[in-house]
Amino acid sequence: MRVGISPNGVVAKVCGQVVTFAGQVSHGFRRIESFITESMKLLHSISGHHRSLVRAIGRRYFAASTEEFAKRNYANNDSEYNTVITSLTFQRRHYLLRDVYDDMMLDGVKPERDTFHSLIVGTMKGARLQDAFFFHNEMKAMGLVPDVALYNFLISTCGKCKNSQQAIQILEEMKRYEVKPTGQTFICLLNACAAAGRLDRVYGIVRDMTAAGLGLNKFCYAGLIAAHKNKTPITDDTASKIIELVEQSKGWSSVESTRDNAENVMMGITEEELYNTPTAECIHRRGGFIFRELTVYHVAFHACADLRNVEAMEILLEMLTKDGKPLDVYCLIQIMRCYLHSGDLDRGQKVFEDYMNTGKQPMVELYVTLAEGAMLGHTPRGMQLALETLEKMVARGFNLNPKMGNDLLLAASGEKTGGYTMANYVWDLMQSRNITPSLPAVEAYYNGLKERDIPADDQRLMLVSRTYANQRQRFRQGPGRS
Repeated sequence: MRVGISPNGVVAKVCGQVVTFAGQVSHGFRRIESFITESMKLLHSISGHHRSLVRAIGRRYFAASTEEFAKRNYANNDSEYNTVITSLTFQRRHYLLRDVYDDMMLDGVKPERDTFHSLIVGTMKGARLQDAFFFHNEMKAMGLVPDVALYNFLISTCGKCKNSQQAIQILEEMKRYEVKPTGQTFICLLNACAAAGRLDRVYGIVRDMTAAGLGLNKFCYAGLIAAHKNKTPITDDTASKIIELVEQSKGWSSVESTRDNAENVMMGITEEELYNTPTAECIHRRGGFIFRELTVYHVAFHACADLRNVEAMEILLEMLTKDGKPLDVYCLIQIMRCYLHSGDLDRGQKVFEDYMNTGKQPMVELYVTLAEGAMLGHTPRGMQLALETLEKMVARGFNLNPKMGNDLLLAASGEKTGGYTMANYVWDLMQSRNITPSLPAVEAYYNGLKERDIPADDQRLMLVSRTYANQRQRFRQGPGRS
């Protein structure tokens, strides 16, 4: 199947037939969601799992007449395909990038360097490691040597997938191709190893940076904190090391400026996303949600919440106050998480209410954080607080996005006793927004419903069952990329 953009709107092509959907691209993909699902079923029934044969045929660059080519294609050249890739990446349909590349091969369109950059950036944003290295190998096979910016994207993708060994191999390949690493390369590698908890390798990278005359900036300290948090097993001095690193970071220096900074900006990649900091997904939020100068504090507060260390979190809060720096909403959310994950519903709720009483702009993330944290342990009081919080959120006119909905549904579906009210409520909220739950979320919800005494012909159960079957077919059949 092919999905893309033509001058007339969105098109989908299955087995050589084209269906065009006029209108704005941002709405077109949503309108063809059901069409895509049904088309995928048809495609699987015809081709099964033999996509490798299709790709092999594609390398022969079959040609078609000009009239037939224009009739069946949504893109005619490298530039138009690049537009399709950019659109799919923006709409977070990263799983379709490989199909677009297949279409380029079938149509005899040779990708240029910029196209490979767009493809690998898309796989980085979608954390699709296998696809990233597929495009990397294809690029080299066509005689295009990756530049330092592309290598940085690959290392970042390794970090997102917690594959530090592959990230190190990328650095070795750079040496073989005589591509000089920049400061960003080292920080990408440092944070990739930190994500896997490879503390020894992280400090080795720091030594290499120091030997090369590079100073440590805030993202280096953020990586060091993440490495301590992610290492296993957690030791008694982990919290004190985190606090120590926050203190040391106050004298951070700027790592050398690199020429690929401008390219990152042009491709919509922030440093937070490139280095996989916890704030990457919300860095563009406004209204006091993120103060970028607090990067090290962000990572430290996030680590304390994950470690459920209230004492260390409160020390960080005192340090932040002494530094005379304002508390942004992201830090506030991590403080709430820390209390809630430690089982202290009262203090977690108080942080939420204190913020609401200030008259500052209410934000949906605060409601979701309180609701999700209250559900830990699935106590009757916690489930009731979570339900009331979401009801208040809806009353304020806020809606769940897909990630929030999936996280809440997954958490609520773990309730073993009670009326399953919270899980049903989250499911209904997602249905009202036409949000299809992820496979893990719908699977957990489906299993929870099956454990209860519900008639087989119940409308809710039947709908959930169909959704679960569709998601299984979509994600568990086929080539199984990661």
